[in-house]
Amino acid sequence: MPISRDGAPRACDYEIRINGRVGESLRLAFEELSVTLNPAETVLRGRELDQAALYGILDRIQALGFELVEVRRLPPS
Repeated sequence: MPISRDGAPRACDYEIRINGRVGESLRLAFEELSVTLNPAETVLRGRELDQAALYGILDRIQALGFELVEVRRLPPS
């Protein structure tokens, strides 16, 4: 996680890919994220997520039994 000049963690944009397509009812579990359905995966994008928010989303993915494919920090916009 990038650090600001004052030493505090900075919020970042993230892209999270999970295997399979998430149904409409399960998308509600990720309502703070944009959700894109691709043929073989679901892409979640979050803006200005701090570390605690990112770990919370990853915990939800695990608790719902989804297979995590990739997590990447997006370049600043």
